[in-house]
Amino acid sequence: QVRLEESGGGLVQAGGSLRLSCAASGSFVFIDIMGWYRQVPGKQRELVATITSIGNTNYADSAQGRFTISRDNAKNTVNLQMNDLKPEDTAVYYCYTRADERMGSYYYTDDYWGQGTQVTISS
Repeated sequence: QVRLEESGGGLVQAGGSLRLSCAASGSFVFIDIMGWYRQVPGKQRELVATITSIGNTNYADSAQGRFTISRDNAKNTVNLQMNDLKPEDTAVYYCYTRADERMGSYYYTDDYWGQGTQVTISS
C-alpha cells in the first residue's frame, strides 16, 4: 500500500505562482511514475504532468512552459511548480503514483491517488 500526502494548494491571483508537493509513504518496492492530475466539477480528471524515476517528463499542453515537475527519488516526493497561473487552472489537483509492490514472492504494480488539494486562481 502507498499513501500520498499532498500540500501546497490555495488561492492566488492570476499571474501568480504556487508549488504543490506530494510525499509517498508505505510499503512498496519501487516508485516508478509520479505526477499530478487535476479535475473540475463535471469534467474528467486530466493529466497535468508526470515524471518517471529517471526524470523523463510529460506535460499537458496547457502546462507546458508554465509548470515544472520535479521529484526526489530518495525522499519519494514530487513537486509541481506552477507559474503564470490562470483562472482556467482552477481545479482540484491530485497527486498520482505508480508503484511496484511485493507480496511474498509475487511482484505487482498498482496506481495510487492522493486526496486532492484545491487550487483556485482569481481573475
